[in-house]
Amino acid sequence: MEKMDKLKNASILVTGGAGFIGSHLCDELLAEGARVVALDNLSTGKEENLAQAKATGNFEFIKGDVNNFEELHQIFAKYKFDYIFHYAAVLGVKRVMEQPLLVLDDIVGIKNILSLAKEFAIKKVVFASSSEAYGTLNEMPLTEDNGKELAYQTHSTSLYALVKLMGEKMMKVYNDQYGIPTCSLRFFNVFGERQESSDYGFVIGIFIQKVLQNQPPIIFGTGYQTRDFIYVKDNVRLAVKALLSDQANGQVINIGLGRQTTILELAQKIIKIGGKDLKPEFLPERGYEIKYRSPDVSKMEKLLGEKIEDNLDENLKKVYQYYASKQN
Repeated sequence: MEKMDKLKNASILVTGGAGFIGSHLCDELLAEGARVVALDNLSTGKEENLAQAKATGNFEFIKGDVNNFEELHQIFAKYKFDYIFHYAAVLGVKRVMEQPLLVLDDIVGIKNILSLAKEFAIKKVVFASSSEAYGTLNEMPLTEDNGKELAYQTHSTSLYALVKLMGEKMMKVYNDQYGIPTCSLRFFNVFGERQESSDYGFVIGIFIQKVLQNQPPIIFGTGYQTRDFIYVKDNVRLAVKALLSDQANGQVINIGLGRQTTILELAQKIIKIGGKDLKPEFLPERGYEIKYRSPDVSKMEKLLGEKIEDNLDENLKKVYQYYASKQN
């Protein structure tokens, strides 16, 4: 409780704040009494995601781009931020595969955020990294501190993964050499309300939309590839704990449920929730997809003081109902 008190009336910037995870993070911070500014260029974020945040008296949305240093500098000077969550990034497998070089622009945003964090003496920066940083490593569970940092880099299969790794390194340098506390969170597969469910979206939303339309979920490959699915409200709660934890400073931390779920099992769960007489449709595997994903969450549990209960089924039902309500 005492740590949460640090958020009361604190001024916090959330870049990418109109996005799926960013908007939920804004809601969580506002609920703890913070004053929140969300910055988003709306390339993938949606202002409608911020309806709940806008209903409070402590929130402001700015349409802008972290890659524009002059604009960002004016925002920092005006709002005198205490903390920053840097979530703005190019995202989505399909989008990244179609425009792979686009992700390199994210380095500019990371550089701008850290430069201004130093200039304005920001108390802490939390960076949204990704499980993609592990690349094609198949040694499960995936552990942050197993002495294989070079292996992560040599196994990386995309520029997206390399940009996230570079972001982590930049955060670490500013933490260690410039005294700006930072923390990088490797998000596994986050799901929940407001997540994009088009072809540019993510697997749970896509599967739910198929089932709602009485169409079979499409699985690429055998369906035995695995992912770790964490509910968005668990994700943002842990991100806030990472902000408040001095032990997390300078660290890279997996943020996940700690449970492997096959894509076939996921499809079957969603079909069952929908009460439909459907079977998944199988198409050839996509060569760029990673086969297995399962995090070691012991570091998360130790530094952030929380073990997430296995709540996948319960939360899949909530999210299914959310998408179903949007159809009406």
